[in-house]
Amino acid sequence: MTDLVIRGGTVVLPGVFGVRADVAVQDGRIAAIVPEHEGPAREEVDARGLHVLPGAIDAHVHFNEPGRADWEGWASGTAALAAGGATACVEMPLNAHPPTVDGAAFDAKVAAAGRAAVVDFALWGGLVPGDLDRLDELAQRGVVGFKAFMCDTGIDDFAAVDDDELGAGMARAAALGLPVAVHAEAPARLTAPAPSADWRAWAASRPPEAELQAIERALALAEETGCSLHVVHVSTGAGIARVAEARARGVDATCETCPHYLTLTEEDMARLGTAAKCAPPLRPATERDALWEQLAAGRVTLAASDHSPCPPAMKAGAFAAAWGGLAGAQTTLTLLLDEGHHRRGLPLAPLLDLVTGRPARRLGLPEHRLEPGAAADLALLDLRTEHELHPEDLHDRHRANPFTGRRLRVRVVRTLLRGRTVFADGRVATRPHGRLLTPERQRGSR
Repeated sequence: MTDLVIRGGTVVLPGVFGVRADVAVQDGRIAAIVPEHEGPAREEVDARGLHVLPGAIDAHVHFNEPGRADWEGWASGTAALAAGGATACVEMPLNAHPPTVDGAAFDAKVAAAGRAAVVDFALWGGLVPGDLDRLDELAQRGVVGFKAFMCDTGIDDFAAVDDDELGAGMARAAALGLPVAVHAEAPARLTAPAPSADWRAWAASRPPEAELQAIERALALAEETGCSLHVVHVSTGAGIARVAEARARGVDATCETCPHYLTLTEEDMARLGTAAKCAPPLRPATERDALWEQLAAGRVTLAASDHSPCPPAMKAGAFAAAWGGLAGAQTTLTLLLDEGHHRRGLPLAPLLDLVTGRPARRLGLPEHRLEPGAAADLALLDLRTEHELHPEDLHDRHRANPFTGRRLRVRVVRTLLRGRTVFADGRVATRPHGRLLTPERQRGSR
């Protein structure tokens, strides 16, 4: 008897818009994808009218536990991911306390995640000033790579690196066969807004030129050291183009962008206030459209949320003093498909690859795919609905998201991890089902 049959859904396969099929699951893996599965099953899910997709992988989240779980924790953060159709994430070394910069901190974070994570998880390690032997400790334990800041982090216990420190860290990472991810903004091009400054001053204080200069410097260091480089949350089309140009000349370099850069503009800061404050800041509409041009051309490697929430009090008050991070773990997949597929007419398969196959291939993790033998990590989506996102729909700790009030034509109906339902009917599983994922091998930059 088959464990589970998902009946009558539209299955999106590579190069195919979608075919109606039944998906049979046995022992947590896809056993068959057939026009009609015959025989009994212990559980059946009616997927008629729904699309059956691989579960998403969010390669950039901050869950801050241990140490700052009042900002976000593994239980609430991964609940938001499950409600958004994600079955795995890669968590950043900050803003946990202590940050994940050595073996002991890695062990503490894995213990916290193991007690609470609803979906699977992998970890980035931190590259900060100091003893580079800590990178070896982290590599031995299974980090996917190392995150570094080229400018101030806003967190006392995770320092930025200068060019010399970044180059030395890249050389060690290259020897370990792991990538370095950088927050790319050049400190010399940043200014400090006055305490009473508004959103315009915030945007002006971190101009696109700061991002471009830092990206160019990181690319030069990567080429010099032979390090595999990943540039996180790129906010400009020119930034994406710089990475693509370097890759064309042989540098192992990739980049990501985020739903807030693809759907919001700097004018939204006037409407949303500090809820829309992030770094790099939101850009003009011309930059948003340039990002979509680069994405449609295949130059964006992956999309990720950069989910970086905080307690509400840290978002209150003057714009200049508010925390510069957004909550978005639950809405990455829905926003990508709503804006990219429904509004801009891009095909589903390449959009899905940005949050399924490409993150896995880039970081050496098990790839989420629809084929027999693959893990049954699945999301069932209604692409024909239209609904307004409300705070009560959210599952992150503070139910905060700059996209509340937005009308979406995509709804996640059910999420399954290894064939087990972890989200359905607006409810998330209360038991932890997530496992630590470690890189099997580096599978190339694309």
